Amino acid sequence: MAVVTDAETDIDPITAEVVRSAMETVCFEMATYVSRTATTPILNQSNERNATILDATGRLAALSVGIPQFMLSSTLPVQYALDLFDEDLLPGDVIVANDPYHGGGHLPDFNVFAPVFDDAGLLLLIASIQCHHGDTGGAMAGGYNVFAKDIWSEGTRYPALKIIEAGKERRDVVALMRANNRLSGFIGDLRSQVGAAQLGVARLEEIARHHGADTVRATVEWSMNDSRRRLRREIERWPDGTYEADVFFDADPAGNTDIKVHIAITVEGSRLVVDFTGSDDRPEIQAWSTFGNTRGNIVAQLASMVDPTIAKNEGFFDSIEINAPLGCCVNPVEGKPVSSGTHHPGVEVSDAVAVALSAVIPERCSPQTYKFGSPRQMWGDLDPRSGRPFFDHGGEVAAGWVNAVKGVDGWGALSASSGNLIKATAEFNEGLFPHFIRGRNYRTDSGGPGQWRGACGSLFIKEVRTPTYVNQYVVNRIHLHPGIAGGHSGAPDRCIINGDIEVAPSVANVLIDTGNTLVYEFGGGGGWGDPLDRDPQAVLDDVWDEYVSIDGARRDYGVVVTGSLEDMTLGLDPAATEAERAHRRAP
Repeated sequence: MAVVTDAETDIDPITAEVVRSAMETVCFEMATYVSRTATTPILNQSNERNATILDATGRLAALSVGIPQFMLSSTLPVQYALDLFDEDLLPGDVIVANDPYHGGGHLPDFNVFAPVFDDAGLLLLIASIQCHHGDTGGAMAGGYNVFAKDIWSEGTRYPALKIIEAGKERRDVVALMRANNRLSGFIGDLRSQVGAAQLGVARLEEIARHHGADTVRATVEWSMNDSRRRLRREIERWPDGTYEADVFFDADPAGNTDIKVHIAITVEGSRLVVDFTGSDDRPEIQAWSTFGNTRGNIVAQLASMVDPTIAKNEGFFDSIEINAPLGCCVNPVEGKPVSSGTHHPGVEVSDAVAVALSAVIPERCSPQTYKFGSPRQMWGDLDPRSGRPFFDHGGEVAAGWVNAVKGVDGWGALSASSGNLIKATAEFNEGLFPHFIRGRNYRTDSGGPGQWRGACGSLFIKEVRTPTYVNQYVVNRIHLHPGIAGGHSGAPDRCIINGDIEVAPSVANVLIDTGNTLVYEFGGGGGWGDPLDRDPQAVLDDVWDEYVSIDGARRDYGVVVTGSLEDMTLGLDPAATEAERAHRRAP
């Protein structure tokens, strides 16, 4: 396969920015295409997708606003496919891949990508769209077999398949993939991705015709060089040294406890080395984040801590050296189960980066993560309204763990790492599935105390209207979402099924009888800074808003609030507050 790899980079910055922005717009259009054409709510409601454009060697050139950890999930599978197909890669091809051990995160994340050739027949770019699907085959419905002992029990691996070859759909491949998936909407979602990739190809061909293929190649090189230079300039401002952190989560789905991610980040001039030596490597654990997923979480966290105008592309990644010893929990040997590991220890990688670098740039540190175990899956044999089976893969989306940052309280209801993931309305979900959403309120006193308060977690209650089975895995019960710079952790998670079964840490195939509930208390975000430094008026405002109770104001912030919310007589006692805080600060 003929490619051009050393493009001339003598291009004026204005032209380069115009072309780069055009490519980012194409990414946004591809992602929006999926949201508008997909057949199942996990894509057409929650928006769990991300589009990227790569160059002829599989280096990331541009991306859309989407799931941050997805930003790197396309590069390694594309590079594998380029090597695999080589000269057999043709105009009109569309390839699908989901194999965690060829660069992906976990099996539900399907990457669909298509080549773009220039007028001379040389490979120019790759248009890629990655989406999370509701099932992958395997021994357990939903793509999250948290009890799997190996990757083969989790589902079907597709390292790289041509689903479209030279513009014609491969019916044998479609039949194969349909036969290995439980969901009737799977092929519809997959074809939505194929359409998005084909749309990306058409748009990129238009850009190449308008500006010229050489200009596009030069833009890619210029943009990567610009990101590399700007990120290294930021790193140079940080004090040299090695900064370490240990981050734990409660247990893997099998009950092995206290899974540890150890990180040592070395800053040396403009060089950044992220080393996971010392992370958990017990062979019996079932908590494994693939290297691709680990890399994605590192970069997503670092990207949140530097100048946001630096383009996220291969030049950004080139500035970060990663050492993840093979066999540790953040780089497993091939064959280990990874469905739940995408979340844990995947998100603990982000936590560890934030905690370690809080010693360097605390004002820019906030863990961009979520602490929910894995999404629940709920299904049944009969929806009484349609007479058909149903499968609900948690389209309501989690709501919690939003950290504060210096100067800003945690706000909203979705963790930053979920990107543009949205919460579908209760009415929409009730129309799709036989259940009622009985609760979606913030939890008082659940946000981590700090000079700036973490966002509250939420109370989620789902009442089923027909016998329904559930799988659920929960963490953040013991090792909590961390605060930064003296801020406290948010409140823990808790999940109760049928009123008396507490998930600790996981359950599978538990039956919820008609009229019974799944109650999930989502954890709060961590605070930033010493809670005793919080403005007392801000604490009073929180009490008015029911984010903090009167007792919590005194217990967590040393602020004495008088009166009652019910009588609308709340007020501050400044003298008592000053005395309480002085007592707390005394040696």
